[in-house]
Amino acid sequence: MATAKKTMKKEYVPIEADIFSMEGKKVGSIALPEALFGQPWRTDLVHQVTTAMQANLRQNRAHTKDRSEVSGGGKKPWKQKGTGQARHSSTRSPIWRHGGITFGPRNVRDYSEKINRKMRIGALLSALSKKAKDGELILVDKLSFAAPKTSVAKSAIAALAKGANAGALATKSKNAALLALSSYDANAIKSFSNFGNLMTEELRNLNPVEVLSHKYLIIENPEAAFKALAARAKSK
Repeated sequence: MATAKKTMKKEYVPIEADIFSMEGKKVGSIALPEALFGQPWRTDLVHQVTTAMQANLRQNRAHTKDRSEVSGGGKKPWKQKGTGQARHSSTRSPIWRHGGITFGPRNVRDYSEKINRKMRIGALLSALSKKAKDGELILVDKLSFAAPKTSVAKSAIAALAKGANAGALATKSKNAALLALSSYDANAIKSFSNFGNLMTEELRNLNPVEVLSHKYLIIENPEAAFKALAARAKSK
């Protein structure tokens, strides 16, 4: 008699991630929680959520006028019979020059898609786990700027690239990193605003599209960040 095989869940081995300072020096380490960084990669879920989020950002601007919206055409071009020409009622007909457009794009179409909260959070956790497994997660203890200063931000990125052994962070010309700030910091945001290959975002606004669109994910203040992410994960 055939017996069904029991599938054993693979035990999660916590990953110890280094924490760096702005100068690129290792200042500690932290274990990545399984709830945030130990989730399986779900291609179907991530694809469905990311494409829906991109569709929600789509702005429908293309618009053509139909025969009821174009100007003119109030008078019948010529009488119905006796001219030897085809009958016409209005110059606004689509077969006339300057007439209405048939089946053209209209800005009334809605491209938005509904995304369930559990799906959105599940896709985010899957993306975070992939970043951790691929070694593309960089943790920084604190990013502090007394005033907006691009030169200081540039030095910090170069130091982090060297300390975390992430060469592409300093050399990649596009989508090099997504910097997740623990809270809103105007000086930090302005300091990195001149970087064409780096994007800053508050941690509470993290989404799978932004995470997967960049090579590296830099998280500031990891202890507080992990608590905030865990609170979002519990709402799943």
